[in-house]
Amino acid sequence: MTTLTRTGSSPALDHRPKSLTHPARTGFLLTLPALAFVVVFVLVPLVFAVYMSLTNWPLIGSYEFIGFGNYAAVASDPVFWKSVGYTVLYTAIVTLPILALGYVLAVVVRSNRRFSTAFRTIFFLPYVIGLTTLSFLVVLEAQPGSGAVNIVLEALGVTDGTTAWLADGTLATALICVMIVWAVSGLTMVLLMGGMQGIPRDVYESAEMDGASWWQRERSITIPMLRRTIAMSLVISVIGSLLAFTQFYVLTRGGPGTDTQTVVMYVYQRGFVQLQLGAASALSIVLVLVIGLVTAAQFRLLREKE
Repeated sequence: MTTLTRTGSSPALDHRPKSLTHPARTGFLLTLPALAFVVVFVLVPLVFAVYMSLTNWPLIGSYEFIGFGNYAAVASDPVFWKSVGYTVLYTAIVTLPILALGYVLAVVVRSNRRFSTAFRTIFFLPYVIGLTTLSFLVVLEAQPGSGAVNIVLEALGVTDGTTAWLADGTLATALICVMIVWAVSGLTMVLLMGGMQGIPRDVYESAEMDGASWWQRERSITIPMLRRTIAMSLVISVIGSLLAFTQFYVLTRGGPGTDTQTVVMYVYQRGFVQLQLGAASALSIVLVLVIGLVTAAQFRLLREKE
């Protein structure tokens, strides 16, 4: 009788064969450009901004390390907190209208009915044009006596046609909010439309056979199945509103006074007008942390229940 002895396991049995077509180093090399981009343009500037926030760094000249002095000054800066309150108010005003209008537009264009492609293009066009161009157009059209806004409202009997929209904080805020809802809802439409088109048609047909109305189908099928897409749309909208700058810079420059000054505009004023880059960096770090916390809270509140 021959005795079989185990002299050891074969390497082929202990280790999975290496891929001949996709070695590990190939994947690393493919991701290296993106990794380098993140390191050079995100991590390094972020670390440098943190360091600057701990100094009294001017735009020109020497600087000194002051520790957390800039952060302590943030807590006692009334102009900063006023800009925070205004930014939060602006965000609260525009967020739900953007979602609601985007949802309505998505319902209109989600099917393959006639002219639906043309409507998608028309509704999305303001977002493609960009806030800078739209803001300059609004500056022209909001002029007292000659702008289209006053001409239309005068024809409707709402105003006398001489309203200076951008000279009053409340009126300027209302005008900017209307412009933003109109301009940004196209993006929300595209996001929601993509989610709607991913819902199986059989689900709607079954509900229709059970006698469900259009609103019942939307409430019981579409909205629950779009929960993740709606959450993503809200997160994008809130972050964009908290970082609002372009429309306020072009239309009001934060005025009159500081009535329409957002947080980002205040950071811009401290850094590039008052030339206090250290203080501006501290404000930027605080803003990044706040936006991170707000985003995390949104994801926690809007996440799907398992």
